[in-house]
Amino acid sequence: MQTLLSHTVQGKGKPVLLLHGFCESQAIWNGFIPALSEQYTVITVDLGGFGESTALLPKQPTIEALAEQVYRLVDKLRIKRLSVVAHSLGGYVALALAEAHPKRLKGLCLFHSTALPDTPEKQSIRNNVIEFVQKNGVEPFIQNFVSPLFYSQRHHELESEINFVKNIALKTPKETIITITQAMRDRKDRTHVLASANYPIGFVIGKQDQAVLYETYLSQIGLAKHTWVQILDDTAHMGMLERPKETLQFVQNFLAYCTQKS
Repeated sequence: MQTLLSHTVQGKGKPVLLLHGFCESQAIWNGFIPALSEQYTVITVDLGGFGESTALLPKQPTIEALAEQVYRLVDKLRIKRLSVVAHSLGGYVALALAEAHPKRLKGLCLFHSTALPDTPEKQSIRNNVIEFVQKNGVEPFIQNFVSPLFYSQRHHELESEINFVKNIALKTPKETIITITQAMRDRKDRTHVLASANYPIGFVIGKQDQAVLYETYLSQIGLAKHTWVQILDDTAHMGMLERPKETLQFVQNFLAYCTQKS
């Protein structure tokens, strides 16, 4: 029987699951947990292949396989319904979870993430990442990868936050980076999940995000029946660190709405 993903459970109240992004760990949510755990049972996990779950990279590393690992954990914790806040890769995983187990969700906040598949141009970038990591290893990739996740004109101001993410990312195994990059490259379109959702959908959007471009949200935000949107200027891909107060407030308001609707 497969070991459960590394996770923490904090607080009391309605359950909220926080999912991290690519080359991250559950530590990315450290700034949110104290406030959220005052009102909710907050579950954070290290996705398969990341953080303390590095040994749990799925044998067939797909987005669906990562989502099924999360589902097994949720099921083991005996959680019937929950809200999910998911960053980047975590959003892809959350959408796959929602597709496979739609009745489990009370709300889904895509935090700098998208239901769209990779464009051919983005797939080419993924292929370049794979080739670079195969040739040069983890550290040179991470040194190039992390800083552009933050708005370039605030790099000096956010130096400690950038280093925090780099330190997490440097612990990511080479195999995880390569195989999960492939999984992201090959993931399918899940805009139908947004359109069919019987629960609120939230979007946290950075106007200067180079990983998920601002204009790509325009075709998505009108799909769901109940949509919440936060657009952040002078912000790229790491809103929880670039705009911690604003994004936490949005997430709190969104979760309160999800709880009210359920």
